[in-house]
Amino acid sequence: MFVEAIQKVAGFTRAIHSISRNFGSQKVDRGAATLFFVNQDGWALTCKHVAQWITQADAINKKFALFQQESQGLNTGQQKALAKKMGLDESTTAEMRVTFVDCVDQITNIHFHLHPDYDLALLKFDGFQQALFSGNPVFLNDHHRVQPGQQLCRLGFPFPEFSNFQLNVANNQLEWTSTGQPQSPRFPMDGMLTRFLGDQNGKIHGLELSTPGLRGQSGGPLFDDSGRIVGMQSRTKHLHLGFDIEDKEVVAHGKIKKVNDYAFIHLGECIHVSVIMEFMRKHGVSFEEG
Repeated sequence: MFVEAIQKVAGFTRAIHSISRNFGSQKVDRGAATLFFVNQDGWALTCKHVAQWITQADAINKKFALFQQESQGLNTGQQKALAKKMGLDESTTAEMRVTFVDCVDQITNIHFHLHPDYDLALLKFDGFQQALFSGNPVFLNDHHRVQPGQQLCRLGFPFPEFSNFQLNVANNQLEWTSTGQPQSPRFPMDGMLTRFLGDQNGKIHGLELSTPGLRGQSGGPLFDDSGRIVGMQSRTKHLHLGFDIEDKEVVAHGKIKKVNDYAFIHLGECIHVSVIMEFMRKHGVSFEEG
C-alpha cells in the first residue's frame, strides 16, 4: 500500500545519529532521530525536542573539555572534588557527538527555529555546496481530506545499527571514524488515524495514530499512500486499558507460576500538517503543496 510512497519520501528523509557516554564511563550509547528536508535551500523539519537534544551537545562537551583542562596535574581526590563541583557524576552525560547522515556535503552552521507552542522545529543548513537528499515533499493543502479511519505511514530511523565511532582512549574523547557502518536502515510504521488533537481553544494541532511512533522516528514525516505529507511524528503516549491481571496462575515450561500484567495501548501523536505549513510560512520557507 505504501511501497511507492515510502520510496518517494525516503529521498528527503534523513537520520540524525548521536553517540554519548556518562562521566567516568567507557560505555558508548547510540541514539537516533529523524528529520526531513523541505526544499533544496537546506531547510528541514524535525521535532522541537530533537532540536533541543542536538543543541545541548555543545554545552555538554564544553563542560567536559573544561574539566579535562582543569584536572590536569591533579591527584585522584582533587579530580573527584572538581567533578563534584562541576556537577559531573556517573549519572551525568559527559560527552555527546551528533552527526547528520547523508544530508549535505558540508555544514558551516545550523540555524534552529523552535515553535513556541508545539513540538516542531525548523533547521536551516548553511555552507553546503551539494545536497545529498533528493526530491521535495508535497504537503497536503486540503487537510480536511485527512479523516479518522484513514491509513497513514511514518518513516524514521529507530533501532540504530551504525558503528562508525570509537572512544579514543589516548585522548579520552568520543569521535566519529571513517570505518564501520555509517548508516542505519529506515523503518516505516503504518497506523490508522484514530482522533484529532486539539488545544483549549479548539484548534486542531495534532493527529493520533493507532500504533506507536518508535524511538528514533521522532521528526519523521507522516504521509498518505500517495506520499503527501500530512504531519510529523512527535511522541507516543501510553493509555492504561484496565485489563489488569494480578496473581494469575499459568502453566509455563511445565510449572505453575503466578503472573501480573497491566495492559497499555501505545498511540503515536503527530504534528498536524496545517501547523507545519503555518510555521513555514511564518519563517518565509518555500515548500510545495498538493
